[in-house]
Amino acid sequence: MPATVERHNVNLAEIMLDIPHRYPFLLIDKVIDIEKNVSAVGIKNVTINEGFFQGHFPGHPVMPGVLIIESMAQTAGVLVVETLGPESRGKLVYFMSIESAKFRRPVVPGDQLHVHVSKERNRGNVWKFRGVVRVDGVSVAEANFSAMIRDRDAS
Repeated sequence: MPATVERHNVNLAEIMLDIPHRYPFLLIDKVIDIEKNVSAVGIKNVTINEGFFQGHFPGHPVMPGVLIIESMAQTAGVLVVETLGPESRGKLVYFMSIESAKFRRPVVPGDQLHVHVSKERNRGNVWKFRGVVRVDGVSVAEANFSAMIRDRDAS
Protein backbone atom coordinates (compact mmCIF):
# COMPACT_ATOMS: atom_id res chain seq x y z
CA MET A 1 0.00 0.00 0.00
CA PRO A 2 1.47 3.45 -0.94
CA ALA A 3 2.55 5.78 1.85
CA THR A 4 0.30 8.72 2.63
CA VAL A 5 1.62 11.99 1.23
CA GLU A 6 1.39 14.88 3.69
CA ARG A 7 0.31 18.11 2.00
CA HIS A 8 -0.53 21.37 3.71
CA ASN A 9 -0.85 25.14 3.32
CA VAL A 10 1.15 27.94 4.95
CA ASN A 11 -0.43 31.33 5.69
CA LEU A 12 1.35 34.69 5.74
CA ALA A 13 1.99 34.66 9.51
CA GLU A 14 3.64 31.23 9.22
CA ILE A 15 5.69 32.35 6.20
CA MET A 16 7.02 35.21 8.32
CA LEU A 17 8.12 32.67 10.94
CA ASP A 18 9.75 30.46 8.31
CA ILE A 19 11.74 33.06 6.36
CA PRO A 20 13.20 36.41 7.46
CA HIS A 21 11.87 38.52 4.55
CA ARG A 22 9.58 41.45 5.36
CA TYR A 23 7.72 44.16 3.46
CA PRO A 24 8.60 45.47 0.94
CA PHE A 25 10.69 42.43 0.05
CA LEU A 26 8.36 39.63 1.10
CA LEU A 27 7.23 38.42 -2.32
CA ILE A 28 4.83 35.59 -1.51
CA ASP A 29 1.46 35.98 0.18
CA LYS A 30 0.77 32.33 1.02
CA VAL A 31 1.81 28.82 0.11
CA ILE A 32 -1.17 26.79 -1.00
CA ASP A 33 0.40 23.37 -1.37
CA ILE A 34 3.50 21.88 0.21
CA GLU A 35 4.61 18.31 -0.12
CA LYS A 36 7.53 18.19 2.31
CA ASN A 37 10.91 17.47 0.70
CA VAL A 38 9.29 17.52 -2.77
CA SER A 39 7.51 20.69 -3.90
CA ALA A 40 5.54 23.81 -3.01
CA VAL A 41 3.22 26.29 -4.71
CA GLY A 42 3.39 29.89 -3.53
CA ILE A 43 0.96 32.68 -4.38
CA LYS A 44 1.88 36.31 -5.04
CA ASN A 45 -0.87 38.82 -5.75
CA VAL A 46 0.65 41.56 -7.89
CA THR A 47 -0.86 45.00 -7.25
CA ILE A 48 -0.17 48.49 -8.57
CA ASN A 49 0.74 49.48 -4.99
CA GLU A 50 4.07 47.61 -5.23
CA GLY A 51 6.89 50.12 -4.80
CA PHE A 52 8.89 48.85 -7.77
CA PHE A 53 6.15 49.90 -10.22
CA GLN A 54 6.99 53.57 -9.59
CA GLY A 55 10.22 53.19 -11.53
CA HIS A 56 9.85 49.99 -13.59
CA PHE A 57 8.46 51.22 -16.28
CA PRO A 58 6.31 54.27 -15.37
CA GLY A 59 3.17 54.32 -17.49
CA HIS A 60 3.65 50.66 -18.43
CA PRO A 61 4.16 48.79 -15.11
CA VAL A 62 5.99 45.47 -15.39
CA MET A 63 7.19 43.34 -12.45
CA PRO A 64 11.01 43.02 -12.59
CA GLY A 65 12.17 39.55 -13.60
CA VAL A 66 14.63 39.36 -10.73
CA LEU A 67 11.73 39.76 -8.29
CA ILE A 68 9.86 36.93 -9.98
CA ILE A 69 12.96 34.76 -9.46
CA GLU A 70 13.08 35.98 -5.83
CA SER A 71 9.48 34.81 -5.35
CA MET A 72 10.68 31.36 -6.46
CA ALA A 73 13.50 31.48 -3.92
CA GLN A 74 11.17 32.53 -1.09
CA THR A 75 8.74 29.73 -1.93
CA ALA A 76 11.70 27.31 -1.94
CA GLY A 77 12.82 28.71 1.44
CA VAL A 78 9.41 27.93 2.94
CA LEU A 79 9.62 24.42 1.46
CA VAL A 80 13.03 23.90 3.07
CA VAL A 81 11.89 25.11 6.51
CA GLU A 82 8.68 23.11 6.39
CA THR A 83 10.74 20.04 5.39
CA LEU A 84 13.44 20.48 8.07
CA GLY A 85 11.04 21.49 10.85
CA PRO A 86 10.59 24.41 13.28
CA GLU A 87 14.25 24.43 14.41
CA SER A 88 15.19 25.77 10.97
CA ARG A 89 12.83 28.77 11.12
CA GLY A 90 14.47 32.12 10.45
CA LYS A 91 17.58 30.65 8.83
CA LEU A 92 18.96 32.53 5.86
CA VAL A 93 18.77 31.15 2.35
CA TYR A 94 21.45 32.46 -0.01
CA PHE A 95 21.37 32.07 -3.78
CA MET A 96 24.34 30.13 -5.11
CA SER A 97 23.32 29.92 -8.75
CA ILE A 98 20.51 30.80 -11.12
CA GLU A 99 20.52 28.92 -14.41
CA SER A 100 18.35 28.71 -17.51
CA ALA A 101 16.16 31.65 -16.44
CA LYS A 102 13.53 32.46 -19.03
CA PHE A 103 10.84 35.12 -19.02
CA ARG A 104 7.90 34.24 -21.25
CA ARG A 105 5.65 37.29 -20.86
CA PRO A 106 5.45 40.42 -18.69
CA VAL A 107 3.84 40.25 -15.25
CA VAL A 108 1.58 43.25 -14.63
CA PRO A 109 -0.64 44.58 -11.83
CA GLY A 110 -3.68 42.36 -11.35
CA ASP A 111 -1.79 39.14 -12.11
CA GLN A 112 -1.70 36.37 -9.52
CA LEU A 113 1.54 34.41 -9.62
CA HIS A 114 1.42 30.69 -8.94
CA VAL A 115 5.02 29.96 -8.00
CA HIS A 116 5.76 26.25 -8.45
CA VAL A 117 9.07 25.00 -7.02
CA SER A 118 10.32 21.42 -7.00
CA LYS A 119 13.34 20.15 -5.11
CA GLU A 120 15.74 18.43 -7.45
CA ARG A 121 18.22 17.38 -4.75
CA ASN A 122 20.02 18.45 -1.64
CA ARG A 123 23.32 17.64 -0.07
CA GLY A 124 23.93 19.02 3.39
CA ASN A 125 22.90 22.66 3.44
CA VAL A 126 22.88 23.07 -0.38
CA TRP A 127 19.55 22.58 -2.15
CA LYS A 128 18.77 22.65 -5.90
CA PHE A 129 15.36 23.59 -7.28
CA ARG A 130 13.37 23.97 -10.46
CA GLY A 131 10.90 26.85 -10.53
CA VAL A 132 8.05 27.72 -12.88
CA VAL A 133 5.78 30.72 -12.38
CA ARG A 134 2.35 30.72 -13.99
CA VAL A 135 -0.41 33.29 -14.41
CA ASP A 136 -3.82 31.88 -15.35
CA GLY A 137 -2.14 28.54 -16.08
CA VAL A 138 0.34 30.06 -18.56
CA SER A 139 4.08 29.98 -17.83
CA VAL A 140 5.53 33.48 -17.41
CA ALA A 141 8.98 32.58 -16.01
CA GLU A 142 11.15 29.58 -15.18
CA ALA A 143 14.58 28.90 -13.74
CA ASN A 144 16.82 26.32 -12.11
CA PHE A 145 18.52 27.58 -8.98
CA SER A 146 20.50 26.47 -5.98
CA ALA A 147 20.69 27.91 -2.51
CA MET A 148 22.63 27.45 0.69
CA ILE A 149 20.81 27.37 4.02
CA ARG A 150 22.77 29.11 6.80
CA ASP A 151 22.27 30.16 10.40
CA ARG A 152 21.89 33.92 10.84
CA ASP A 153 25.12 34.16 12.86
CA ALA A 154 27.24 31.98 10.51
CA SER A 155 29.94 33.87 8.65
